[in-house]
Amino acid sequence: YVQSLADCFRENDALFPVLLPLELDAPPDEFSHLRLHNGTIWRWNRPLIGFDDDATPHLRIEHRPMSAGPTIADMMANLAFYYGLAAWLINATPAPEERLPFAAAKDNFYAAARFGLAAPMRWLDGDAVVIGELVVDTLIDRARDGLATLGVDASLAQHWLDIVEARAESGQTGAVWQRRFIAANGPDFARLTRDYAARQADGQPVHTWDLRPRT
Repeated sequence: YVQSLADCFRENDALFPVLLPLELDAPPDEFSHLRLHNGTIWRWNRPLIGFDDDATPHLRIEHRPMSAGPTIADMMANLAFYYGLAAWLINATPAPEERLPFAAAKDNFYAAARFGLAAPMRWLDGDAVVIGELVVDTLIDRARDGLATLGVDASLAQHWLDIVEARAESGQTGAVWQRRFIAANGPDFARLTRDYAARQADGQPVHTWDLRPRT
């Protein structure tokens, strides 16, 4: 929602004290001090200044969500879902930021962090939705469209998006499985950790996991 990525760097300078006050012996046009300072500041979506192989400077966005596996299959599904939606949103007309106020996007973010797939949020058309239902009813199709624009094989895209859809329909993420496991088997967190790791090693998507103890 910023008008320019330069606004983020100005905010860094205004709001965040320097944690690593190093004097770097590098030309000013390499932005060494700015890049070092920026590297000490956590943002969910962080602008970066970098350089191509031919030393041409560029700006890019580093997307930094916390990992939300728990299996490789789940992470690959998440990746396909994210890139597909990003590609669709980038090309959407009108732009999503013109349809959804920043305050609503912020509220959506915190609701998702607190309530997961059961989170209530505001969508682009202004309607109130539950995110799990939005995933199944709308976002899977939009992610598929986005992956198609990126040239991803349709069968491959469908394979990974099917995992996301099944997870949303079941409501079982890794965090939800942990809570269900404790409810079914009691607060034995050591056993939960062992069973979680064993199922993770099996590689089956988390929506398929049962609650029977293995250890």
